Amino acid sequence: MNNLTQLPEWEQLASHQKTACNTTLSSMFDNDPDRAKSFSLEAGNIFLDYSKNHVNKDIMANLFRLARACHVPEHIFAMFSGEKINFTENRPALHVALRAPLHDSLRLGKHNIIQDVHHILNKIEKFVDLIEKGQWKGFQGDKITDIVNIGIGGSDLGPVMVVEALKAYHSTGIRPHFVSNVDACQLLDTLNTLNPGTTLFIISSKTFTTQETLTNAHSARDWFLQSANKEDIRKHFVAVSTNADAVSAFGIDTDNMFEFWDWVGGRYSLWSAIGLSIALTIGMSNFRSLLKGAHVMDEHFRTAPLESNLPATLALIGIWNTNFVGAKNHAILPYSQHLSRLPAYLQQLEMESNGKRTNQSGHYVNYSTCPIIWGEVGTNGQHAFYQLIHQGTPFISADFILIAQSPYSIKMHQDMLIANGIAQTEALMRGRSVQEAEALMLKEGVDLQEAKRLAPHRSFPGNRPTSTLFLPELSPETLGELIALYEHKVFVQGTIWNINSFDQWGVELGKKLAGQILSDLRDKNIRNHDSSTNHLMERYLKFRKN
Repeated sequence: MNNLTQLPEWEQLASHQKTACNTTLSSMFDNDPDRAKSFSLEAGNIFLDYSKNHVNKDIMANLFRLARACHVPEHIFAMFSGEKINFTENRPALHVALRAPLHDSLRLGKHNIIQDVHHILNKIEKFVDLIEKGQWKGFQGDKITDIVNIGIGGSDLGPVMVVEALKAYHSTGIRPHFVSNVDACQLLDTLNTLNPGTTLFIISSKTFTTQETLTNAHSARDWFLQSANKEDIRKHFVAVSTNADAVSAFGIDTDNMFEFWDWVGGRYSLWSAIGLSIALTIGMSNFRSLLKGAHVMDEHFRTAPLESNLPATLALIGIWNTNFVGAKNHAILPYSQHLSRLPAYLQQLEMESNGKRTNQSGHYVNYSTCPIIWGEVGTNGQHAFYQLIHQGTPFISADFILIAQSPYSIKMHQDMLIANGIAQTEALMRGRSVQEAEALMLKEGVDLQEAKRLAPHRSFPGNRPTSTLFLPELSPETLGELIALYEHKVFVQGTIWNINSFDQWGVELGKKLAGQILSDLRDKNIRNHDSSTNHLMERYLKFRKN
């Protein structure tokens, strides 16, 4: 592909930018009573209103032309066909296969991998059934009551987010716990609440070499062996991995290893055996509903024309805001307490996928790629950082995620929650002028001189772009659709930015240096680094000694 910024479609969008941004969002609504209808879209159980963005019909038409110029439809076909779109690691990215029904076929060479996926799903189902019915006994003959998932990154963020999101669907009676940080306090705080005879540990690591995960796993094993014998490990430790030799060396029976494949990226892996902790908590029927919801969005993404394609449209709105409107920060604002882990999950999904500066030709790009992703649940965030979004100097775009019905019914709570979410999108769009602020204070009885003094402080520029995603309920199926929607959004944006959304080489350097520093600290060899690093190591050893 030619340099992205030299494409005629990009240049055309750049020519629209000044006019669009000099036109206020409120005036766009005032001039078009049908604007909300024109700039909204629905697929599966998800409704998207993107009318509160600086777009018009010409801009959207040019964005769709840009997507075609960047061969987005061809890339979608390539991903679903199993082509090696992860070109730096020479492998496909086939998370969509993890939620495909058994009757589908997706071949790598002559092998139908859908058969492999369902073989592992059936193995998970049998295991979940044994645990749920109490037929899998611990070393003291008791049923399992608690599970501890030990992983990090994609082996933790996805499962913990889904388990939290689907609290209303916890059905097996198993209590879930998650340990990811190598900081010992997280592991010890968890272990201090558990009985080794009724606890099952899930060690989740594709290679079974991840430093943080294996450190926590060995410490968990040491804790367990204070009460049990080595032969009891097989009743209390299972692995989600591809490395049978390392799993066996740890002491886990490889019959209790749940496999997945190198075409499953970590941040796309909750649908695989990495989701074992999810299935053990919400039950296999609900886990399959989660997969079904994702597959619904997969099929929509695969077959819908760009103009009616929900992930593609959300992606293009992001391209417009990031590359033309100037929003380098993007907030994820779910109005559901159970989605409290979604912003962190999407941080990894988006920033690890598209936080790149090198295009597919190996050249540095001269345009912005992924914005900074952050957020918090509403209404908590309203009383924290919304002040910055409303009146601060950074220009921030946002996704509001609203859930219409809650399984927890207290009169007026849900109405108040949704009213707040909708109100914030209106406030960020309209703002309040100095004149309006002054008139409001005069109406409240403030004298004219004081009203003029305070008006600049009580005015808001508005014109802040937001998109609203509305779901009827937060169920396994709708959550599956929502997660898959964001996965495909990220893929479309990476395609347009001409980067590889499926590698993460930036993670590797810090890991390598950490290993070297750990070795040097143990050997008290403080000479191998720059003066700041050496000084920090010396300071640490001094604190530890004291």
